[in-house]
Amino acid sequence: MSFTLMDLGSENFEFRANIWNWKPTLEIIKSFDLIDEGKLRQMNYNATGAKFSKEEAHLVGEKIRDEILPELEPNKRIFMDLSVTDNPDDGTLYRDEDEQWKNYSTDYEWLKEFSEFCLNSKGFQVF
Repeated sequence: MSFTLMDLGSENFEFRANIWNWKPTLEIIKSFDLIDEGKLRQMNYNATGAKFSKEEAHLVGEKIRDEILPELEPNKRIFMDLSVTDNPDDGTLYRDEDEQWKNYSTDYEWLKEFSEFCLNSKGFQVF
């Protein structure tokens, strides 16, 4: 499953996410306690059209840039439970229910690009 985030100010400015890095990103956003729970729940599914205002997008971008990226550094990644590891993703697909959380992580570079998208957008809509 993939997600396309489209800038509310320009149809040509978009950002793409896959389910593997989107789920932990939503958990990061949820931890900031800035966004309505209903909107966050809606953003777990593609093509819902959930919208982030310019102010919300910029706040999220700033928080990721200022609070999350310094913890990650370029060689680390973050899981859905917000734990950080420096172990690279080896592509293992965890099927055991107790380990499925290990399938979802995002790294420094992806979060940096997402943060920049948020900061440069005029808000965005999730498709």
